[in-house]
Amino acid sequence: MAPDRELPKKYKKEFDHSYALGPFPTFEMLRYRPEQARCVYMDERFHQWEKLQALCDQAGVPCLVWNKALERIAQKEVCYAAGEFEKYPGRLHPGRPHVALVEPGDMGNLGTILRTVLGFGIRDLAVIGGGVDLWNPKVVRASMGAVFRLEVAFFDDFTAYMERFGPGRDIFPFMLDGGTVLTPESCPQSPIYTLVFGNEATGLPPEFQGVGRSLFIDQTDAVDSLNLAVAVGVGTYLFTQKNGRPSQ
Repeated sequence: MAPDRELPKKYKKEFDHSYALGPFPTFEMLRYRPEQARCVYMDERFHQWEKLQALCDQAGVPCLVWNKALERIAQKEVCYAAGEFEKYPGRLHPGRPHVALVEPGDMGNLGTILRTVLGFGIRDLAVIGGGVDLWNPKVVRASMGAVFRLEVAFFDDFTAYMERFGPGRDIFPFMLDGGTVLTPESCPQSPIYTLVFGNEATGLPPEFQGVGRSLFIDQTDAVDSLNLAVAVGVGTYLFTQKNGRPSQ
């Protein structure tokens, strides 16, 4: 029997809520952002229902066995559990390292970047000038729920970001014509830094050469550039190895 409530709607960017599709992202939502959770839906065949129900009970969130709701919000993807949550503003920590993405354009890349930077201990990410929708369920799913453990804030342009967080912070733009080749030996030491990456198609505009100290990840001429998520992974790995992982 279907619950006595309206079916959830397919996601649209203008909604004040979104969905975590899949069991693991749903568990992460309930563990790290329970105050944002609205409802959880699960398939009648889901074998971890007791664990999911316990987390929902702890958070005071409705947990409904409702296959039709899952079909509606997953849009033909196989999905045994999903969480509905309210969107929320991110609050970057001024004393921690940041990664800044200038107009990221690919949902899969953004989700992978969220998961990667969290894996290396960076928990603050700035999105500059718009780009892909952070809250699209495809991004949330690609992050495997990492988005719920990060602080992600949006800025109209890089000037707005610098006015808020620039003073006392080292800025390192990653550019194909960067001034310093980044290696384990040349990786800068910095007490507080921001790693800046451009759009997948265009990279960073030339004016970023005048911002901080530009870096270049060496590669062969067999490819024109590295995938954005790969470049972010290389950069964050080297910086957190050289400077230590940020304190939690």
